[in-house]
Amino acid sequence: MSQQVDILCVTAHPDDVEISMAGTVLHHLALGHSVGLVELTAGELGTRGTPEVRKKEADAALKVLGAAFRYQLGLADGFFRPDRESLERVIVALRRHRPKVVLTNAVRDRHPDHGRAAAMVAEACFLSGLRRVPTSDAGVQQEVWRPATVLHAVQDHWIDPDLIFDITPHWQRKMESLLCFKSQFHDPASTEPTSPIANPDFLPFLEARAREMGRLLGVTYGEGFTTARPIGVGDVLDLG
Repeated sequence: MSQQVDILCVTAHPDDVEISMAGTVLHHLALGHSVGLVELTAGELGTRGTPEVRKKEADAALKVLGAAFRYQLGLADGFFRPDRESLERVIVALRRHRPKVVLTNAVRDRHPDHGRAAAMVAEACFLSGLRRVPTSDAGVQQEVWRPATVLHAVQDHWIDPDLIFDITPHWQRKMESLLCFKSQFHDPASTEPTSPIANPDFLPFLEARAREMGRLLGVTYGEGFTTARPIGVGDVLDLG
C-alpha cells in the first residue's frame, strides 16, 4: 500500500481519530484533500471489546469517514516505546504515504499511550527526513520524507489549542463514525466492565468539549490542536 495522501492520521488506538479528530478529517476531505489513517496498536489492552471486534468497528468507521485507507502497525498496546524498531515502523509509513500534514495524539492526556504516541510520532517525522536513516518497503529502498506540519489533538484533558477547525457541518457524521465503535461506549445491555469512555457521561462530555472549542470561534462545534512550532500565515485576512 503506497498511496500518497495530503494528511496522515497516526494515532495510538482504534477510535482515537473518531473521538478527537474525525470532524477535522471530514472537513479536509470535503475540501478535496486526501487522508489516510494509521494506528500504532490494535487497542488490545482495552477494557471492553477485543482486537477483532475493534478492527471490524474501525473498518465500519472508515466507510463512514471516507478516508483512503486504514491499517495498524502492530505495536504493543500500553507497552510501545520509541525504540528503533518502533520508530522505523512509523518512518516506513510516513515515507510510504508522504503526507504534508500529520495529525496525532495529544501531547499529554489521561491515557499515557496518547502522550507517548504524540512524542514518538513527532520524533519519527523528524527522523523520516534524514537520509542516513535507511528504510525499505516491500524490499524497495525508500526515499526520505518529512511532513511540513505535525498537529496534536486535544483529547480527554484540556489543553489550550493553538488552532481550531470548525467542524459544525460534519458533526453528525463524526458522531456516526464514532458510534461504529459500539463495544467502547455505554451500552446498558453490556456485561463488560465499565471504563472512562463507557461511562454514560462520556458522549455528552465529548459534545460539550466540541461546543467549547466551537465557541472560541463563534461556531457550534470545533476540534482543537496544538503544534510544536508557529504556523506560518500568508495573508492576515485568512485568519478567522
